[in-house]
Amino acid sequence: MSQTATLPVLLKQLKLSTIAAHWEDYLSYAVQRGWNPAQYLAALCEEEINGRYTRRIARYLKESKLPVGKTLSSFDFTHLPEMNGGKIEVLASDPSWVNRGENLLFFGPSGTGKTHLAVAICNGLIEQNVRVRYYQATALVQELQRAREELQLERMFARLDRYGVIVLDDIGYVKKSEAETHVLFELIAHRYESKSMIITTNHPFSDWDQIFADSIMTVAAIDRLVHHAMIIEIEAKAESFRKKQAMNRNQHLAGQTAMSE
Repeated sequence: MSQTATLPVLLKQLKLSTIAAHWEDYLSYAVQRGWNPAQYLAALCEEEINGRYTRRIARYLKESKLPVGKTLSSFDFTHLPEMNGGKIEVLASDPSWVNRGENLLFFGPSGTGKTHLAVAICNGLIEQNVRVRYYQATALVQELQRAREELQLERMFARLDRYGVIVLDDIGYVKKSEAETHVLFELIAHRYESKSMIITTNHPFSDWDQIFADSIMTVAAIDRLVHHAMIIEIEAKAESFRKKQAMNRNQHLAGQTAMSE
């Protein structure tokens, strides 16, 4: 009896919170089913593993700052008939490319689904126990600038290293200034061949001299990004998702108005 009474304390010390919450219920179930001690222990361990996975995924999702609602199931691949949906699903479900420190670059016109696909892939990676962090490119560059001014840039790089994938959304909107250019290049160089980046942009490489201060840095940045990278281009003829959704909403509202008249 005394051993049973101390069990919650022991489980708390061992940080087995799920087992602590369910061991009594499982004990009753085990007695009813005639389980042996090994079966009972295995069931409890499985419950603990599932609980830890659920809590970890919830924590990873919260820290990722990913825009909500952008999943593969909510993406209309018929909108982009040239897009290989199977390839996107593999990138989301198989983190081997992240383990190799490879990058993923999305090119295409504004509103055609680059961000949606990038975020959907990240949601899939989180389910595979990969930590990710989403940033608007301009916001991250500003954070990096402040860190440099405070002599904390290396410390911030170390914090970012906790994430297997960093998303830089809309890199083309980074201002072409010496300060922004240098911290962005330093980030790219720091993660080169060690950690992955997903970058979205509506600027082809030929226009990246509008981002970096000089051609030498432009070439060096592109070289590091593409050395181990997959490039996905959305054709310019693709219709804007946002425009299409707005038109559908307008048509729906017009239909409701007509029915009410």
